[in-house]
Amino acid sequence: MSAAELLAGKRTCICVGAGGVGKTTTAAAIALGMAAQGQKVAVVTIDPARRLANALGLEQLENDPRLVSPDRLPGVELRGELWAMMLDPKRTFDELIERLAPSPERAEEIKRNRVYRELSSAVSGSQEFTAIEKLYELAEADFDLLVLDTPPAHSAAEFLNAPGRLTAFLGGGALQALLRPTGVGMRLLGLGAGPVLAALKLVTGVDLVSDVTTFFTLLGGMTEQFNARAARVEQLLHAPETAFVLVTSAQDRPVEEAVWFRESLRRDRMPFSGAIVNRVNPPVSLGEVPLDLPKDLRARLAECTSDHAVLAERDAANIRRLQSAFLDEPILQVPDLPDDIHDIAGLLAIYRVLFDE
Repeated sequence: MSAAELLAGKRTCICVGAGGVGKTTTAAAIALGMAAQGQKVAVVTIDPARRLANALGLEQLENDPRLVSPDRLPGVELRGELWAMMLDPKRTFDELIERLAPSPERAEEIKRNRVYRELSSAVSGSQEFTAIEKLYELAEADFDLLVLDTPPAHSAAEFLNAPGRLTAFLGGGALQALLRPTGVGMRLLGLGAGPVLAALKLVTGVDLVSDVTTFFTLLGGMTEQFNARAARVEQLLHAPETAFVLVTSAQDRPVEEAVWFRESLRRDRMPFSGAIVNRVNPPVSLGEVPLDLPKDLRARLAECTSDHAVLAERDAANIRRLQSAFLDEPILQVPDLPDDIHDIAGLLAIYRVLFDE
């Protein structure tokens, strides 16, 4: 099976998995392959190291999709279009506030609020929330396929639940509780919080209760919109046109995490399409060592071949473990390539494997 068959009839591909398994490059290769098939595809990455930009031969990517010129992809006939962007969580959060606020003035007040600045810049939760928000925004555009490279996570639930937790904070019961008459906000923070917060204000100038209350007051009329968007995103994530693709490597720890990921997706009833295993060591035979080499070189080569055979058997055993956990669901394999994947050549190599080119 090829990646094209894996994604037949899909409009959204969400690549999930642990960090360091080649998820960003795999997402780019999937997007490239589907664009070569004739689709208009947008790939979204959250990778601040700019690996996607480098792989596509671009100096940088922005917070909105940018069309990749076919001239940058030698040897590939792009019958469709490939667009790429790198998510800027802070900017995406700001743009969401600007769209939902009743006026530009209200939007600026919210963005100046200290609580909002901390919330929109936090690594935990904001990346996931803004990734889903950008996915929602692009789903309204005219792309045939969206490919999302998600933040590294230790479980699918970590990624899938973070946006809901943040949305619940922005649009749920916390708002009503904090805005009730005098004293409730303080009690939510704890009965002993008063002296601590007063001391904090004296030293730092930060009036936490005032900032939180002001933030929720400014946000008040927008909470229904947050909830409505959250409901539509939830529908998108469970839609049959959505494909969750699990990306892993063949090493022991990533395979363990992949099994946990699959269980999380199954428990949350997410539309799972299959897995892609990167950096697989192919099997070798000790008989492949040439006999006409000098004795010392032949001995060293035989030792290297033996070591490789051990790695190949480990990878084969881990893939069998995945096959057992996945209940015959598709698993595509990408061999361990000789060079690090950081440029167009490496991206094209993975694309050709995944799409049988």
